[in-house]
Amino acid sequence: MFSENEIATMIEIEEILNATVKTKEKFIREEANFLDISNHDFLSLIMMTPAMGVALANGSISLFEELALNKMARKMSKGGYFLKADPVAHAMKFVINNFSTWEQEFLSVVEVCMECTFNREKLSEDDGHKLGDPIKDFARDLMTVPYIFVRFLSTMVLNDESDIVEHRSISTVEYEKIKDIGVRLKLQDIPVFKSFCNTFDVK
Repeated sequence: MFSENEIATMIEIEEILNATVKTKEKFIREEANFLDISNHDFLSLIMMTPAMGVALANGSISLFEELALNKMARKMSKGGYFLKADPVAHAMKFVINNFSTWEQEFLSVVEVCMECTFNREKLSEDDGHKLGDPIKDFARDLMTVPYIFVRFLSTMVLNDESDIVEHRSISTVEYEKIKDIGVRLKLQDIPVFKSFCNTFDVK
């Protein structure tokens, strides 16, 4: 997941700010009329879209997933709302209630963020490692990609990015959702994304 400072840095990029503000205004107008949320926190909300999508893949969000999403929200919120209501966690409820309507719109902003922070073509040119072990392949591939790309990738799992290199057992629908997000964000041909997908044990 992203840190508060990383979100603050991205929202200063003009293209990202413009895309965030445009989507925020539409979201408030059409979904949450009285929502009071800063541009920083709305970008944080947008960055949670992959995690929300995977959590909702089975049709509902478990208690563990809800706690993990709230933790993610609080980590990215401006000022860290640990002792009072978190604006990102609050806004997330509106998104979850109508996720299918906003998913692609939010992912489009995530794509803008990617375009502004790393070179997608260069990542596509890199050859993935073939060490005979999917975890080792992925761990080695991570060594060759920009730090910010690892942050984007970590939004697809409900763990800290420090735990991203490990076997995970997930359902078929969750796995298909991760691949779907990859396609929507044009990551499907990037070797490190492929090796990331290979680390999952699909039930």
